[in-house]
Amino acid sequence: MTLNQLRAFVEAERLGSFTAAAQAMDIAQASASELVRRLETELEAELFLRGSRTLTLTAAGRELLPYAQESVAAADSGTRAVHSLGSLGGGTATFGVLRNADYYLLSNLVQMFHARYPAVRVRLVGQNSAETALAVAAGQIEAGLVILPIDDEGLVITPLMRDEVFFVSASAERTRVPVTIEAFSRAPLVLYDAHYGWKDPTRRQLAERAQLAGARIDPLIELEHVEAALKLAAAGAGDTIASRAVIDSPRFPAGLHTAPFAEPLYDTIALVRRRGRPLSRATRELARLAEDTIREIGSGLAD
Repeated sequence: MTLNQLRAFVEAERLGSFTAAAQAMDIAQASASELVRRLETELEAELFLRGSRTLTLTAAGRELLPYAQESVAAADSGTRAVHSLGSLGGGTATFGVLRNADYYLLSNLVQMFHARYPAVRVRLVGQNSAETALAVAAGQIEAGLVILPIDDEGLVITPLMRDEVFFVSASAERTRVPVTIEAFSRAPLVLYDAHYGWKDPTRRQLAERAQLAGARIDPLIELEHVEAALKLAAAGAGDTIASRAVIDSPRFPAGLHTAPFAEPLYDTIALVRRRGRPLSRATRELARLAEDTIREIGSGLAD
């Protein structure tokens, strides 16, 4: 069963004759009827009653018609989408970004992309990495940036950079030496990403380390955003964690001290896309810009 056969069948039903279908498809009349005949042979069923001047669908033809119409419409839509993106003159780019995107200069991503491709619509979704991975795997967004580890079933993962994560406290004494996971588990902790909790990739790494050490991490306070956790830490309400990109930003509160973990802890930022599903050209270009931005930030942090 080929697309041309289905198209000839759909056009013949719509226009009432093989001659009209052939004219609509810009092929010979004999070719249109032959395409339908081959389709009937393959299906082992007649699709039209040919006794009258106008073609009439058989029961088999009525059964096939909606599926054939859907297939032809999908092919036509795909063709239009590809043609419109030939010069990125249309289409929509859908992409997931990190919750802390601003610390990685990703807030400029849309501005850069729109300046280059003003006719392309952009849909950026900011959420926890676990949620982004699920959305990409489900086909809700085409690609995105995540922090590893994530559940990677059905995904292609491209690591881009590592950003070290530090222990953060208002106490200079508690940050005098690198922090062990045992010492971390005993600290009064203020942790962010409360909604996803221990499914959050950074917290997931900490939980695995604590488990191996026979310790348990029980936060004193859990909330959603790193900015709120840092504010509470600066007020002396507890200790938290933050990546180097956050610590180096102008928004990092004064009066806070940092220490590395005794076993260094890293946020590994990666690009994810759905396995076996090519990206649209618009999203592919947006992903390329995001990848370049993250790699440049990674080089700066390494320096």
